Amino acid sequence: MPLPKHIAIIMDGNGRWAQKRALPRVAGHRAGVSKVRTTVEACIALGISTLTLFAFSSENWSRPQTEVSALMGLFVEVLDREFNDLHKQGVRLKFIGKRDQLAPILRERIDSIELKTLHNDRLTLVIAIAYGGRDDLVNACRRTVQAVRNGELLESDITAATIAARLDTVGLPEPDLFIRTGGEQRISNFLLWDLAYTELWFTDVLWPAFERKDLILAIEHFQKRERRFGLTSAQVNHAP
Repeated sequence: MPLPKHIAIIMDGNGRWAQKRALPRVAGHRAGVSKVRTTVEACIALGISTLTLFAFSSENWSRPQTEVSALMGLFVEVLDREFNDLHKQGVRLKFIGKRDQLAPILRERIDSIELKTLHNDRLTLVIAIAYGGRDDLVNACRRTVQAVRNGELLESDITAATIAARLDTVGLPEPDLFIRTGGEQRISNFLLWDLAYTELWFTDVLWPAFERKDLILAIEHFQKRERRFGLTSAQVNHAP
């Protein structure tokens, strides 16, 4: 059975996991870090080529400042702690989102890590931070308009491909499988363009409790689905 080449995950439920244990919300975010490691290692073992994780959305800036500050500090801490191991495992890290909104120390880590892991090819780990799907589309449209104004592109030549080439996700395969933990069943402004034909899978498991077996279960559900991309079942089943 075919494996998904690209898995995208909304890691939801960290705060609720902590609250159920009478812990501060940031404790849930810390607990969720270990599941990132578990998921990365599972994807490497399975031969998944790309894993995209929604770490912090453009809307998350509206959360309590204490939580936002704690998260930003946690990002730097985790990158410093985990980088060498990820690099040794052949993981390429790529970050998408409005990095100009991030603190200089975090931007510095991101720029350095992207450069150092650029040629790693065992797994591409994409971290969406300060990211919003609508923002990404708006920015792609602005870049397209500017290309027309600069004479680099004719208006009549604008296609889906020209828009896709100006998204933060340019060069990445579209996700085959989308997973959201925590029980919510919505996309929440994540990869709006890229998820057009992605298979969606939702679980009530909170992210800090997400195990390798849960990832395998999602993949097994994916493998049972018929991906038609607008065609009929007969066309898909009789394709050469």
